[in-house]
Amino acid sequence: MTTPQSGQEVSGQYTHGHHESVLQAHRWRTAQNSAGYLLPRLTPGMSILDVGCGPGTITVDLAGLVAPGRAVGMDADADVISQASALGSRVEFIVGDAYALPFADDEFDVVHAHQVLQHLARPVEALREWRRVAGLVAVREVDYAGVVIHPLSDGLRAWAELYQRVHRSSVGEPDAGRRLKQWAREAGFTDVSVGASLWVFENPEDRAWWGGLWAERVIASSFAIAATDRGLATSDELNAISAAWRQWASDEDGWLAMPHGELLGF
Repeated sequence: MTTPQSGQEVSGQYTHGHHESVLQAHRWRTAQNSAGYLLPRLTPGMSILDVGCGPGTITVDLAGLVAPGRAVGMDADADVISQASALGSRVEFIVGDAYALPFADDEFDVVHAHQVLQHLARPVEALREWRRVAGLVAVREVDYAGVVIHPLSDGLRAWAELYQRVHRSSVGEPDAGRRLKQWAREAGFTDVSVGASLWVFENPEDRAWWGGLWAERVIASSFAIAATDRGLATSDELNAISAAWRQWASDEDGWLAMPHGELLGF
């Protein structure tokens, strides 16, 4: 994507872009809520590279767990890297390409990436490159086709269908979570461990936050521009989806589960 948890691919277009409604979601991510499967593997003194680090919140957490070891956050978007750099000096933040890392073979103990491969046109190639520079590759990817929403209104059903079309019209694979094992094997990994975990949004605060972000994203972000410019949705249809998200957020019965595939590979 360029590179990212927040980025876009070098040769493609990042589906979500960097609208504030997107960056708010990225800044919410921590090592605890987004990389729990990796944490037991980390020890002080390790070196770690966070590919597609976005605004750097996960990176900074990981840096604290491996301190005094080296931590580097990399993203293809210079503006996002500038934001990440403001978090402090404990992490080195750089602009780079997920397919061509500026590091030597086996320079790191761990390469971590959160929601990056789904936005890349060549995920197997990226995994092969990440494995080149590290002993352990840790990847977590959402699986949009597995998202469960209740109540599922016509508007949110339309969102689920539109999301698949917009994402695929940009670059990448929106259902990346289920493909991690396959991609790792194709990349030549010989020791692969896979699992899964969920983000769940159900209490009033979480519904208001998540529903509000998507209500804004579908009418104001790069997602909205792509949908209309490519003839995948009209402005009226996007406004209806936005209203559906706000309705879901206000519904006391509202519940959403977002599954993620997780990979630890050598």
